[in-house]
Amino acid sequence: MSRGVKNSAVQGESMSHSNAEAIADRQVAQDIGSFDVRCRACPRLAGFLDQIRQDHPDYWAKPVPAFGDRQAWLLIVGLAPGMHGANRSGRPFTGDHAGILLYDTLYRTGFASAPRSVDVADGLVLTGCRITNAVKCLPPQNKPQPAEVAQCNHFLARELASMPQVASVLALGTVAHAAILRALGCPLRTARFAHGAVHALPNGMRLYDSYHCSRYNTQTRRLTDSMFHEVFTKIRADRA
Repeated sequence: MSRGVKNSAVQGESMSHSNAEAIADRQVAQDIGSFDVRCRACPRLAGFLDQIRQDHPDYWAKPVPAFGDRQAWLLIVGLAPGMHGANRSGRPFTGDHAGILLYDTLYRTGFASAPRSVDVADGLVLTGCRITNAVKCLPPQNKPQPAEVAQCNHFLARELASMPQVASVLALGTVAHAAILRALGCPLRTARFAHGAVHALPNGMRLYDSYHCSRYNTQTRRLTDSMFHEVFTKIRADRA
Protein backbone atom coordinates (compact mmCIF):
# COMPACT_ATOMS: atom_id res chain seq x y z
CA MET A 1 0.00 0.00 0.00
CA SER A 2 1.30 3.45 -0.85
CA ARG A 3 2.73 5.49 1.99
CA GLY A 4 0.97 8.50 0.42
CA VAL A 5 -2.49 7.36 1.54
CA LYS A 6 -4.16 10.09 3.54
CA ASN A 7 -5.41 9.70 7.08
CA SER A 8 -9.02 9.48 5.96
CA ALA A 9 -8.16 6.52 3.77
CA VAL A 10 -6.49 4.77 6.68
CA GLN A 11 -9.56 5.21 8.82
CA GLY A 12 -11.83 3.87 6.10
CA GLU A 13 -15.51 3.35 6.73
CA SER A 14 -16.31 4.33 10.29
CA MET A 15 -18.20 1.88 12.44
CA SER A 16 -20.59 2.87 15.17
CA HIS A 17 -18.99 3.81 18.48
CA SER A 18 -21.14 1.31 20.39
CA ASN A 19 -20.06 -1.56 18.11
CA ALA A 20 -16.39 -0.59 18.33
CA GLU A 21 -16.61 -0.32 22.10
CA ALA A 22 -18.30 -3.71 22.42
CA ILE A 23 -15.65 -5.42 20.30
CA ALA A 24 -12.79 -3.73 22.12
CA ASP A 25 -14.35 -4.57 25.49
CA ARG A 26 -14.51 -8.26 24.49
CA GLN A 27 -10.84 -8.15 23.53
CA VAL A 28 -9.98 -6.52 26.86
CA ALA A 29 -12.00 -9.14 28.74
CA GLN A 30 -9.63 -11.80 27.41
CA ASP A 31 -6.70 -9.91 28.94
CA ILE A 32 -8.00 -9.77 32.52
CA GLY A 33 -5.05 -9.71 34.89
CA SER A 34 -2.75 -7.85 32.50
CA PHE A 35 -4.77 -4.73 31.74
CA ASP A 36 -7.43 -2.48 33.24
CA VAL A 37 -9.43 -0.40 30.79
CA ARG A 38 -10.92 1.51 33.74
CA CYS A 39 -7.54 2.61 35.08
CA ARG A 40 -7.45 6.23 36.34
CA ALA A 41 -4.13 6.06 38.17
CA CYS A 42 -2.73 9.14 36.39
CA PRO A 43 -4.94 12.16 37.21
CA ARG A 44 -3.66 14.29 34.32
CA LEU A 45 -4.34 11.57 31.74
CA ALA A 46 -7.68 10.55 33.23
CA GLY A 47 -8.87 14.16 33.21
CA PHE A 48 -7.66 14.64 29.64
CA LEU A 49 -9.59 11.58 28.47
CA ASP A 50 -12.71 12.81 30.28
CA GLN A 51 -12.49 15.99 28.21
CA ILE A 52 -11.86 14.06 24.99
CA ARG A 53 -15.00 11.98 25.57
CA GLN A 54 -17.01 15.18 25.88
CA ASP A 55 -15.48 16.69 22.75
CA HIS A 56 -15.54 13.43 20.74
CA PRO A 57 -18.28 11.14 22.10
CA ASP A 58 -17.64 8.68 19.27
CA TYR A 59 -14.00 8.13 20.31
CA TRP A 60 -12.75 5.19 22.40
CA ALA A 61 -10.98 7.67 24.75
CA LYS A 62 -9.96 5.10 27.36
CA PRO A 63 -6.77 3.15 28.06
CA VAL A 64 -5.99 1.19 24.88
CA PRO A 65 -5.38 -2.56 25.20
CA ALA A 66 -2.71 -4.51 23.37
CA PHE A 67 -3.63 -6.10 20.05
CA GLY A 68 -2.45 -9.27 18.39
CA ASP A 69 -1.54 -12.90 18.87
CA ARG A 70 -1.78 -14.04 22.51
CA GLN A 71 0.85 -16.67 21.73
CA ALA A 72 3.17 -14.11 20.17
CA TRP A 73 6.95 -14.41 20.17
CA LEU A 74 7.39 -10.73 19.19
CA LEU A 75 6.05 -7.82 21.25
CA ILE A 76 6.12 -4.39 19.59
CA VAL A 77 6.09 -1.49 22.05
CA GLY A 78 5.19 2.03 20.97
CA LEU A 79 4.96 5.25 22.96
CA ALA A 80 1.26 6.00 23.59
CA PRO A 81 -2.08 6.13 21.73
CA GLY A 82 -2.43 8.84 19.10
CA MET A 83 -5.23 11.39 19.37
CA HIS A 84 -7.06 10.37 16.18
CA GLY A 85 -5.56 6.88 15.96
CA ALA A 86 -5.71 4.40 18.82
CA ASN A 87 -7.48 6.89 21.06
CA ARG A 88 -10.26 7.03 18.47
CA SER A 89 -10.35 3.40 17.37
CA GLY A 90 -9.37 1.48 20.51
CA ARG A 91 -6.59 -0.45 18.73
CA PRO A 92 -2.88 0.47 18.75
CA PHE A 93 -1.64 2.33 15.66
CA THR A 94 -5.05 2.22 14.00
CA GLY A 95 -6.36 5.32 12.22
CA ASP A 96 -3.28 7.55 12.21
CA HIS A 97 -0.18 8.06 10.10
CA ALA A 98 2.16 5.89 12.19
CA GLY A 99 0.00 2.83 11.54
CA ILE A 100 0.40 3.07 7.75
CA LEU A 101 4.05 2.03 7.76
CA LEU A 102 3.73 -0.33 10.73
CA TYR A 103 0.89 -2.50 9.43
CA ASP A 104 2.18 -2.47 5.86
CA THR A 105 5.54 -3.71 7.15
CA LEU A 106 3.88 -6.37 9.32
CA TYR A 107 2.00 -7.57 6.24
CA ARG A 108 5.13 -7.62 4.07
CA THR A 109 7.04 -9.63 6.69
CA GLY A 110 4.29 -12.18 7.32
CA PHE A 111 2.99 -10.98 10.68
CA ALA A 112 -0.34 -9.48 9.50
CA SER A 113 -3.19 -10.81 7.38
CA ALA A 114 -3.72 -7.43 5.66
CA PRO A 115 -1.58 -4.36 4.90
CA ARG A 116 -3.65 -1.89 6.89
CA SER A 117 -5.61 -1.64 10.12
CA VAL A 118 -8.94 0.15 9.74
CA ASP A 119 -10.85 -0.48 12.96
CA VAL A 120 -11.38 -3.13 15.63
CA ALA A 121 -13.98 -4.94 13.49
CA ASP A 122 -11.96 -5.19 10.26
CA GLY A 123 -10.98 -8.84 10.77
CA LEU A 124 -7.25 -8.12 10.80
CA VAL A 125 -5.23 -10.95 12.35
CA LEU A 126 -1.66 -10.75 13.62
CA THR A 127 0.33 -13.97 13.79
CA GLY A 128 3.38 -14.29 15.99
CA CYS A 129 3.34 -10.69 17.14
CA ARG A 130 1.46 -8.37 19.45
CA ILE A 131 1.39 -4.56 19.68
CA THR A 132 1.16 -2.44 22.80
CA ASN A 133 2.32 0.94 24.14
CA ALA A 134 4.53 2.05 27.01
CA VAL A 135 1.67 4.34 28.11
CA LYS A 136 -1.89 3.10 27.57
CA CYS A 137 -3.66 6.49 27.63
CA LEU A 138 -3.49 9.43 25.25
CA PRO A 139 -1.22 12.12 26.75
CA PRO A 140 -1.61 15.85 25.98
CA GLN A 141 0.63 16.82 23.03
CA ASN A 142 1.54 13.13 22.81
CA LYS A 143 4.07 13.69 25.60
CA PRO A 144 3.63 11.48 28.67
CA GLN A 145 5.38 12.64 31.82
CA PRO A 146 8.06 10.37 33.32
CA ALA A 147 5.84 9.61 36.32
CA GLU A 148 3.04 8.48 33.97
CA VAL A 149 5.39 6.16 32.08
CA ALA A 150 6.49 4.71 35.41
CA GLN A 151 2.90 4.36 36.68
CA CYS A 152 1.88 2.42 33.57
CA ASN A 153 4.96 0.20 33.59
CA HIS A 154 3.38 -2.64 35.57
CA PHE A 155 1.00 -3.32 32.67
CA LEU A 156 3.96 -3.66 30.31
CA ALA A 157 5.74 -5.86 32.85
CA ARG A 158 2.78 -8.26 32.86
CA GLU A 159 2.68 -8.32 29.06
CA LEU A 160 6.37 -9.15 28.94
CA ALA A 161 5.99 -11.81 31.63
CA SER A 162 3.43 -13.57 29.44
CA MET A 163 5.95 -13.88 26.58
CA PRO A 164 8.13 -16.95 26.06
CA GLN A 165 11.63 -16.70 27.53
CA VAL A 166 13.21 -16.61 24.06
CA ALA A 167 10.86 -13.88 22.86
CA SER A 168 11.83 -10.79 20.92
CA VAL A 169 10.77 -7.26 21.83
CA LEU A 170 10.84 -4.27 19.49
CA ALA A 171 11.09 -0.79 20.98
CA LEU A 172 9.75 2.01 18.80
CA GLY A 173 11.72 4.93 20.18
CA THR A 174 13.69 5.76 23.30
CA VAL A 175 10.74 6.00 25.71
CA ALA A 176 9.56 2.51 24.77
CA HIS A 177 13.14 1.22 25.01
CA ALA A 178 13.56 2.55 28.55
CA ALA A 179 10.09 1.32 29.57
CA ILE A 180 10.91 -2.21 28.42
CA LEU A 181 14.14 -2.28 30.41
CA ARG A 182 12.36 -0.94 33.49
CA ALA A 183 9.56 -3.52 33.13
CA LEU A 184 12.16 -6.30 33.00
CA GLY A 185 14.04 -4.95 35.99
CA CYS A 186 17.13 -4.10 33.92
CA PRO A 187 19.21 -0.96 34.54
CA LEU A 188 19.13 1.50 31.63
CA ARG A 189 22.87 0.95 31.16
CA THR A 190 22.08 -2.65 30.17
CA ALA A 191 21.34 -1.52 26.62
CA ARG A 192 21.67 1.86 24.90
CA PHE A 193 19.07 2.79 22.30
CA ALA A 194 20.22 2.96 18.69
CA HIS A 195 18.20 2.40 15.55
CA GLY A 196 18.84 -1.12 14.25
CA ALA A 197 20.55 -2.25 17.45
CA VAL A 198 19.95 -5.72 18.90
CA HIS A 199 20.49 -6.37 22.59
CA ALA A 200 20.71 -9.77 24.29
CA LEU A 201 18.99 -9.27 27.65
CA PRO A 202 19.84 -11.17 30.85
CA ASN A 203 16.48 -12.98 30.84
CA GLY A 204 17.10 -14.51 27.40
CA MET A 205 14.97 -12.08 25.40
CA ARG A 206 16.26 -10.06 22.47
CA LEU A 207 15.53 -6.33 22.43
CA TYR A 208 15.47 -4.65 19.01
CA ASP A 209 15.46 -0.88 18.53
CA SER A 210 13.87 1.26 15.83
CA TYR A 211 13.04 4.88 15.47
CA HIS A 212 9.31 5.37 15.96
CA CYS A 213 7.28 5.22 12.75
CA SER A 214 5.75 8.63 13.45
CA ARG A 215 4.76 11.16 10.80
CA TYR A 216 7.63 13.42 11.87
CA ASN A 217 10.28 10.69 11.61
CA THR A 218 9.09 9.42 8.23
CA GLN A 219 8.55 12.84 6.66
CA THR A 220 11.98 14.07 7.78
CA ARG A 221 13.47 10.80 6.48
CA ARG A 222 14.99 10.02 9.83
CA LEU A 223 13.18 6.72 9.31
CA THR A 224 12.61 5.43 5.79
CA ASP A 225 10.44 2.54 4.68
CA SER A 226 13.50 0.45 3.87
CA MET A 227 15.09 1.16 7.26
CA PHE A 228 11.92 0.00 9.00
CA HIS A 229 11.54 -3.09 6.80
CA GLU A 230 15.15 -4.06 7.53
CA VAL A 231 14.45 -4.14 11.26
CA PHE A 232 11.61 -6.63 10.79
CA THR A 233 13.59 -8.67 8.28
CA LYS A 234 16.38 -8.95 10.87
CA ILE A 235 13.88 -10.03 13.55
CA ARG A 236 12.54 -12.75 11.23
CA ALA A 237 16.02 -13.93 10.27
CA ASP A 238 17.15 -14.17 13.88
CA ARG A 239 14.09 -16.28 14.68
CA ALA A 240 14.83 -18.79 11.90
